[in-house]
Amino acid sequence: MADHYEVLGVSRDATPDEIKKAYRRLARELHPDVNPGAEASERFKEVTHAYDVLSDPKQRQQYDLGGQGGFGGQAGFGGFGDIFETFFGGGQQSRGPRSRRERGQDALIRVELGLEEVIFGTHRELEVDTAVVCETCHGSCCAPGTSPVTCDICHGTGQIQRTVRSLLGNVVTASPCGSCRGYGTIIATPCVTCQGQGRVRARRTVPVDIPAGVDTGLRLQMPGSGEAGPAGGPNGDLYLEMKVKTHEVFSRDGDDLLCTLEVAMTDAVLGTSTTVHALDGDVELELKPGLQSGEVLTVKDRGVTRLRGNGRGDLRIGVHVITPTKLSGKERELIEKLAASRKQKAPELSHFQQGLFAKLRDRFLG
Repeated sequence: MADHYEVLGVSRDATPDEIKKAYRRLARELHPDVNPGAEASERFKEVTHAYDVLSDPKQRQQYDLGGQGGFGGQAGFGGFGDIFETFFGGGQQSRGPRSRRERGQDALIRVELGLEEVIFGTHRELEVDTAVVCETCHGSCCAPGTSPVTCDICHGTGQIQRTVRSLLGNVVTASPCGSCRGYGTIIATPCVTCQGQGRVRARRTVPVDIPAGVDTGLRLQMPGSGEAGPAGGPNGDLYLEMKVKTHEVFSRDGDDLLCTLEVAMTDAVLGTSTTVHALDGDVELELKPGLQSGEVLTVKDRGVTRLRGNGRGDLRIGVHVITPTKLSGKERELIEKLAASRKQKAPELSHFQQGLFAKLRDRFLG
């Protein structure tokens, strides 16, 4: 077979760019759409095969060292890799042509949720920019009405066998066909929509039911909702990474919701009833007389629905009694009378109340 460099009309030290330019010039002259003759068709195949070998750095190096490079050059000494492949699982063991169909890549998108959506779960319609099956060729990679043709070089096997002389004698090795790149077939007329890939980039809508109880950092897996694979291959998976936005009133401790209730000093002393607005509706509270700062009021089953299990967490409300900083003359007089009537002792130190500070810490760091 003719020398690959001679086929392309370039020197043996030609740069990759020079090789590419030479191939493009010849391909325009010999392409079957331009030059339908049988001789031109054979010449086109020969030029394409030469370019496939010389455009691949590994195949070109092997060819320049005397390897056949897909039928090119003269038989010579193969590398030690070829010898070891023959004796340790490679060489004569033909694997057949490889498939163009491959599994698509997995995709990851981040979903931001409000705390109120986490309580019961929510439904989202997510816009995803990803690879989808080409609607023109339906993943076949071929222009409509055409199909892949068997490679003339490897005759559909996807491999080229060659005999290499070594210290151990003649060794027969197999390597991927440089003309069809190991597929065994050639797509003579690629689909113009997807450029012969069988898939295109597009934006699609993915409906998602996000369960209750998710938290920041949690990932949900949606099998088969990722990118479409080449040549109509199966889709990869889609992963959704959750991020729960910070709420201005409520924070979260596991499945419990935390918040602070500011209570006037008089209401803490005398007691009162009040209605507060929770994330899922109003809550009626009874404040008993003598309420202290740091006390925690617990409303059962008004927290977050448990992700794995039944029921909900609780709503825990920390009490903060507000001491007035500005008093009118009349108010000060009444407070002074109250203090005189109770004859309270002077402020003094007592044992450190770990529980009080822990509750406040949970509120501000939760």
